[in-house]
Amino acid sequence: MTAQANPPLPTSARVPPETVDPIASANSPCVVEAGEPHPLGATVDANGVNFSVFSEHAGSIDLLLFDEHDSVEPFQTIKLGPPLHRTFHFWHCYVRGLKAGVHYAYRVSGPWDPHNRGFRFNPNKVLLDPYAKGITTTLWDRGAACGPDDNLAQSMRGVVIDMEDYDWEGDKPLNRPMSETIVYETHVGGFTKSPTSGAQDPGTFAGIIEKIPYLQSLGVTAIELLPIHQFDPHENAKPSPTDPSVMLTNYWGYSTVGFFAPHSEFCKSPEMAEHVLEFRDMVKALHKAGIEVILDVVFNHTSEGQHQGPVISFKGLENDVYYHLVQNDRQYYMDYTGCGNTVNCNHPVVDKLIVECLEFWVREMHVDGFRFDEGSILSRGEDGGPMIHPPVIWHIELSEELADTKVFAEAWDAAGLYQIGYFPGYRWAEWNGRYRDDIRKFVKGDAGLISTVASRISGSSDIYEASGHEPINSVNFINCHDGFTLNDLVSYNEKHNEANGEGNRDGNDDNDSWNCGIEGVTDDPGIERFREQQIRNFATVLLLSQGVPMFVAGDEVRRTQHGNNNAYCQDTPLSWFDWSLTEKNGHLLRFFQQMIAFRKRHPIIHRSRFFTGEKNERGLADVAWHGCQLNSPGWNDPSSRIVAYTMGGFGDDPDMHVMLNMDGGALPFELPIVPGRRWHRAVDTSMGTPDDIAEEGQEVAISDATYIVSGHSVVVLIAK
Repeated sequence: MTAQANPPLPTSARVPPETVDPIASANSPCVVEAGEPHPLGATVDANGVNFSVFSEHAGSIDLLLFDEHDSVEPFQTIKLGPPLHRTFHFWHCYVRGLKAGVHYAYRVSGPWDPHNRGFRFNPNKVLLDPYAKGITTTLWDRGAACGPDDNLAQSMRGVVIDMEDYDWEGDKPLNRPMSETIVYETHVGGFTKSPTSGAQDPGTFAGIIEKIPYLQSLGVTAIELLPIHQFDPHENAKPSPTDPSVMLTNYWGYSTVGFFAPHSEFCKSPEMAEHVLEFRDMVKALHKAGIEVILDVVFNHTSEGQHQGPVISFKGLENDVYYHLVQNDRQYYMDYTGCGNTVNCNHPVVDKLIVECLEFWVREMHVDGFRFDEGSILSRGEDGGPMIHPPVIWHIELSEELADTKVFAEAWDAAGLYQIGYFPGYRWAEWNGRYRDDIRKFVKGDAGLISTVASRISGSSDIYEASGHEPINSVNFINCHDGFTLNDLVSYNEKHNEANGEGNRDGNDDNDSWNCGIEGVTDDPGIERFREQQIRNFATVLLLSQGVPMFVAGDEVRRTQHGNNNAYCQDTPLSWFDWSLTEKNGHLLRFFQQMIAFRKRHPIIHRSRFFTGEKNERGLADVAWHGCQLNSPGWNDPSSRIVAYTMGGFGDDPDMHVMLNMDGGALPFELPIVPGRRWHRAVDTSMGTPDDIAEEGQEVAISDATYIVSGHSVVVLIAK
């Protein structure tokens, strides 16, 4: 088909309130005016609602207004056309008398030329506003959005929401220093969906509020939520091969539909347009408890998928702007994400959307930070290649409104761009994948990693220091939602993803895991004790390391996915937090609680700067490295599995000595002499509860000049 000619661009047309578009207002109770091109989205004021949407090559746009979330037919259709309702590439109108709570969508007419220009305009498709603050999915049918036919009766709808109608009670983002941050990653639904949660509103933002006392008792300072922006849970839906009565879904939500809208299934009353209200209630309650809220955001791709995927919003508004397209046949999408399409993040209009979205979540929703999924996509230019100074990343870095907001990058993408240590910008923290891999190998018992492990524990100076970054640029983690749980890391040598219906081909094959002698569940008490010891080892190393520690909900109580390391589709008990484990494995929960409290008490293990060799008043350097003998770390020993180090405390912070023995047998470690002080044992991961970690003030005095460290264990001493 030959593309239509582009419509001429009109000059701006702002008309007085009494001027009405006769086509739009005929047979309608709402008076329609020209409106304003900014801000984008649906903006409520005392007299009505302003609508504005971007499309460069559209010929005309219809705004559809619906009474309810399940209304098939609009009660009013407003035709937007040049020159009255178009200013440059922004289409707009003001609907006088319209109130919050109305549902709306668009139809967009324009050229159809997917092969040559990438245009996919189709007025049969009912489109979401990219800036919609609430989205309802009552009528949604994904299949109806994939074909060319009209999908009015099966479409999603935006909701007009009054952003001013909320009492924050003085709340604001907490701005906790990065060096004091301890991150707990979880899924809003999975945290309370299990009947064992006892939640009144399971699987919702309200359910998170119900579990705040648990989060406080654990001691974490921030909760990092898997995607809470509207996504399509029915994407790739199929029956489970292990139980055909169960449907596999897009459980994790890494496939965004609307970047400004809280996910409707996490709301108690989405049909009442209370998306924003319920999310705000959660944030306010968490802030009152001293817990920050970090959102996992997915700007690298959308739910519209590849060329055969649905037309939901961006494809129908301006496909060639929002996505990277294959140049020699623009019907196809460049897939740097492994998810079907790639968002063209550094196009000025997309840059604007991303930054305004982040600023919205901080300004209007009081969010404390963001973790950017496949963040390296944000560094790709419009030609797909990585940029030295990508505009969107620097725009985020330098935004005044985001100046105190935490920003974490997953500094890689599915096309092989790996930017650990050189992600653009300075205040961006990175998920340190090298920390994960190296610490897994070391605790498993791999030899010859001593110098690398020393660097990871001290903030990965080999990765960050030369570029002017600090330990707080490293988000340290052993595992995350994507991969084995901590229990499964010490219980399985191989992934077991058969329940995902992909023949166990999905998920990472290289996990650096160790089953400790038996694959999977066992009633062997010796192996069970050893697995718990390994879990304590991982927790101790993580919480002793300089940088920002992060762990996954349930790791503190041995939550298992039975060897599934890619549970993206499992909205089932396999993924949910089993709250009965907090009693069954209460001894391990206690260890995590005490270890987190230990980290908080000792600034020496959460510095904001790298070690310098500075000495304290007792002559101890801020760090000194050892092996079994003092000052003999054995950096070049290819068989070594041990390392020890002493940190000299400053001010009221006590000196600390740490010994890590990942060898198979017990070894004697020489202890340094601290004039006027005596070593006391705070942690020994080889011991059972409560001796594995001492309560504050109950540390055990050590009289000998050496300490026998059991195989595969960590010991922490403090001098007082």
